[in-house]
Amino acid sequence: QVQLAESGGGSVQTGGSLTLACALSGHTSSIGGMAWFRQALGKEREFVGVISRSGPGTYYADSVKGRFTMSRDNDKNMMYLQMNSLEPDDTAVYYCAAGRVYIASTMYENDFYYWGQGTQVTVSS
Repeated sequence: QVQLAESGGGSVQTGGSLTLACALSGHTSSIGGMAWFRQALGKEREFVGVISRSGPGTYYADSVKGRFTMSRDNDKNMMYLQMNSLEPDDTAVYYCAAGRVYIASTMYENDFYYWGQGTQVTVSS
């Protein structure tokens, strides 16, 4: 069993920055890839980025590439999403997720077995 919990959401103005954190616990050795997804009101959940648990590999959605940066600290069982140059379209509930594999491409909800409950990010125009 793996548990995940997001934190760090809040409200910022356009152009601002925010860092989200995801705390992992349980049988984390089974995790190969960790990801962030987001879901805006009235829209489908979409992929944000994925990071390998064992290596430096990361892959981001085009919509956030160059603005968002993922990182992790395996010793602390933490994953982070640093968000810069935030835009109103970034407003969404952000979820962290974990699965058995890492793939350097767009990933989907089905690829991940473990999910946090989400944290709200609101960007004011």
